[in-house]
Amino acid sequence: MELTDFAYEVTKSFPRDERFALTSQMQRSSASIPSNIAEGHGRQHLGEYLHHLSIANGSLMELETQFLIASRRHYIDQAALEHGLNLSGDVGRLLAGLVRALKARRP
Repeated sequence: MELTDFAYEVTKSFPRDERFALTSQMQRSSASIPSNIAEGHGRQHLGEYLHHLSIANGSLMELETQFLIASRRHYIDQAALEHGLNLSGDVGRLLAGLVRALKARRP
């Protein structure tokens, strides 16, 4: 959720003409991460949970790319880029650990 909050905060300063492009994409991909984790957790089967965690990881990769695009377009500074990528790295490690733990529980 902290990563999502950061993505929403950083996109506030993007140019208005990015509102329906990069701003929207970053907000959607960042919200997709915790949403898919939650949806997967609410599913009845472990395979469905793992599938949603995979989708969350894909959204995480999208968001990392979007942070890099925003930096290249000079919409965010180096400090914001590093913070976003650090948060993203933390989320990625947590997701990977959760996936490993769940796969270990598989019959």
